[in-house]
Amino acid sequence: MLGGRTSRNLVSAMSGLPTQWDIQSRENVKWVVELGSQTYATPTVAAGKVFIGTNNDFPRSQTHSGDQGVLMAFRALDGQFLWQATSPKLETGNSNDWEQVGVCSAPLVEGDRLYYVTNRCELVCLDTEGFRDGENDGPYYDEEFTNQTDADIIWKLDMIAELGVFPHNMSNSSPVSLGNLVFVSTSNGQNEDHSGVPAPLAPTIAAVEKNEGRLVWSDNSPGEDILNGQWSSAAAARIGGVDQVVMGQGDGWVRGFLADNGDKLWEFDTNPKNSIYPSSRNSILATAVIEGDYVYIANGQDPENGEGDGHLYCIDATRRGDITQEGLVWHYDKIRRSISSPAIHEGLIYYPDFSGFFHCLDAATGQAQWVHDTFAAVWGSPVVIGDKVYLADEDGDVVILKAGRSEEVLAEINMGQAIHSSPVPANGMLFIATSKHLFAIEDLNP
Repeated sequence: MLGGRTSRNLVSAMSGLPTQWDIQSRENVKWVVELGSQTYATPTVAAGKVFIGTNNDFPRSQTHSGDQGVLMAFRALDGQFLWQATSPKLETGNSNDWEQVGVCSAPLVEGDRLYYVTNRCELVCLDTEGFRDGENDGPYYDEEFTNQTDADIIWKLDMIAELGVFPHNMSNSSPVSLGNLVFVSTSNGQNEDHSGVPAPLAPTIAAVEKNEGRLVWSDNSPGEDILNGQWSSAAAARIGGVDQVVMGQGDGWVRGFLADNGDKLWEFDTNPKNSIYPSSRNSILATAVIEGDYVYIANGQDPENGEGDGHLYCIDATRRGDITQEGLVWHYDKIRRSISSPAIHEGLIYYPDFSGFFHCLDAATGQAQWVHDTFAAVWGSPVVIGDKVYLADEDGDVVILKAGRSEEVLAEINMGQAIHSSPVPANGMLFIATSKHLFAIEDLNP
């Protein structure tokens, strides 16, 4: 899943990855495959496969032509294309489903089941084998396409039709699970001209039963106060002895819910009380990271709104009620608006902002250790792999730094195209999605 674990903290103990590769000579490039023309999703690696969302500008089949959202499955060993799930664009256009954006959700995989959110605001459960196994698993049996390269749908929850959601521009939530429930953001938001929230009573977060896609609980706390869209994803963990689901929301508050029934446990306002949208008040696009009893999250805005001041917080999630004051552990106000999540490792938190400044702080105190300038916008999140930190940016550069309290750049490698997602370590390889390609990086000369 996004972040590799339910707490969303992308830290790996993997060793042996290269710090040098070259996409032209293919040095340490095990394989590369073509995606669409715009890719915003982070890949998920599971069960020997790589799953990634993109658009349909380079279709694998003429049966699936035109502008669509696509989830592709490749074999992790060699990049062989296996199957794809395609979703036509919503008829309502850019207000709900922006052209050419494709699928932005990073799927959750458990066993032979995959959960993701389509560009049509559907939470879908698929068989990880697609129709390659010759079976049509139910309870959903109405697939229009059933070739070996097509997806086998297990169930589908249409959040527009069944929950009354009005997604703003795109639906992008990356699911997380705890117990028998899957949790997603609905992307409910403002209308196209930003004059109001068409569906203030529709849920912001939904908890869905895994096997049949039945809604178990939901919450719509932001109501009419959604500032723009809602593009965060949930994190889940046991905090203070209680199973919690935590999500940043479109009104700029981050909230914690009891995982099994949705009781709201706490909420925290990430903006100064005198802030005004869009000049100084932010929503939350980042996914929170949970470490121990603490939640780490920064606020930000739609990248189209440009740069501006942001706020990064460490929050004590064992508190209850409005914990904006008593739940504050520390506040770091030297960060710009961010749409990224942190990586937390050995007492340090690594957090990039959208302006391209990469901050390393003491996780206990919030004291800055160093700030690295990438000189490019950062959409994705960092990953700590062993004793190194990897971060990609919109210029297509991957910077590799030594993990620790002193800034030490080990390498910077250009991937030839913009990167809007996070590097993912798995199976002894590093998977990096650019706008148009998916690369598998491995030390080919150990």
